[in-house]
Amino acid sequence: MSARAAKSAGGHTCGRPVARGAGELGWIDAVSSCVTCHAMPTPDPSLFDAVVNLSKRRGFVFPSAEIYGGIRSTYDWGPLGALLLRNVREAWWRSMIQERDDVVQIDAAILTNPRVWEASGHLATFTDPLVDCRNCKERWRADEIGDTCPNCGSHDLTEARPFNLMFKTYVGPIEDGSSVAYLRPETAQGMFVNFLNVLQTTRKRPPFGIAQIGRSFRNEITPGNFVFRTREFEQMEMEYFVPPDESPRWFEYWCGQRLGWYERYGIPGDMLRLRKHEVEELSHYSSGTADVEFRFPWGWGELEGIANRTDFDLSAHSKVSGTKLEYFDQATGEHYTPHAIEPAAGLTRTAMAFLLAAYDEDVVAGEPRTVLRLHKRIAPYQVAVLPLSKKETLVPLAKDVLHGLQRRFVCEYDETQAIGRRYRRQDEIGTPFCVTIDFQSLDDHAVTVRDRDSTEQVRLPIDEVTRYLSEQFDS
Repeated sequence: MSARAAKSAGGHTCGRPVARGAGELGWIDAVSSCVTCHAMPTPDPSLFDAVVNLSKRRGFVFPSAEIYGGIRSTYDWGPLGALLLRNVREAWWRSMIQERDDVVQIDAAILTNPRVWEASGHLATFTDPLVDCRNCKERWRADEIGDTCPNCGSHDLTEARPFNLMFKTYVGPIEDGSSVAYLRPETAQGMFVNFLNVLQTTRKRPPFGIAQIGRSFRNEITPGNFVFRTREFEQMEMEYFVPPDESPRWFEYWCGQRLGWYERYGIPGDMLRLRKHEVEELSHYSSGTADVEFRFPWGWGELEGIANRTDFDLSAHSKVSGTKLEYFDQATGEHYTPHAIEPAAGLTRTAMAFLLAAYDEDVVAGEPRTVLRLHKRIAPYQVAVLPLSKKETLVPLAKDVLHGLQRRFVCEYDETQAIGRRYRRQDEIGTPFCVTIDFQSLDDHAVTVRDRDSTEQVRLPIDEVTRYLSEQFDS
């Protein structure tokens, strides 16, 4: 790891990495002070600026409707960003659904019956405390600013008042009280209201999970920090239904599983921690919550929450709808309302964390290089195909190599600029491997495969390249 990467990962000013605290399942409980300089690790604000600039310059993230001046904290994911999000989704889906036999997926509607939000408590309790600065007229979340306006420094603030975060809309041609609906603030409720449907159609029995990936909407008072907090975002959530007396054990299990997933896909362990909520922090539905947090350049921030929601949601929907959302255990003859363990991750936050963790600067052959050391399965492009020249004698063979690799990998083709500059560009967007076709390839039917991280190169026959790269991705 380079000096820049070590510092960004939470290193100390003396260069020593942070120490990890081991909890019951081996996760990070806290970040300790340094045994050498006795200081807490200092965030690196310049990393944030570097990643934001790279995101715009290389096509990961654009300000939404930029030609019209944009709209606050709303972003469009560009060609590389869309691929990155897709790969993060698939990595989550693979871990949570494909590699398991106890979780199924649904895709619930964004608009739903307003009584869902009545039963879930969102209409009554899904609020943040809002204050206005009487001096500069800016609005803030009271629990985030203390008694001072961050904009002008004034202490002349209004009393805090509750602000509901749900976006209201109307269904049908008449805008009145009978047509009120809401954009969903979370994907979870679609899984609760479909509990019986899934139970009956899949023949699953507790413990089992229902998972969903989809858009949610929250009218945040103070969105910010790039894509960390936005009003429109994508969630990756799962409700894991368990017998009531087993819920504490499954809560601990999913805390360990979810923390391990981020490390599996390349975030260093010293950039992660799992923080359990104090009793006064718990949501009204939770008997226990823990957040997987990432060390962002401004400090620790939540990537994912794991909550023991008890039987709150199923019981609430049973009461309001009049439909019993229970499980009948034929072995014991018992009817019971399962408890739900909920790992809920933000897709865009997670993608941002992967970019921040992967960003590095080093020196190759005496020249500075920017490189995204993204996990091979997360990187937008897996392989870049680069003919040494765009001369007509070389391009047809390069296109043949490209078409052969595209059956297995997401590839980029680039034939402009000097090969060294093209390597640097692929390094900067995180492409793990480059395949170069040169004039010798016309005679020996071989190509050069270059590794992003080590910059080492190997010469391989064309008909062995797919197998070789497949082995690299499967290792």
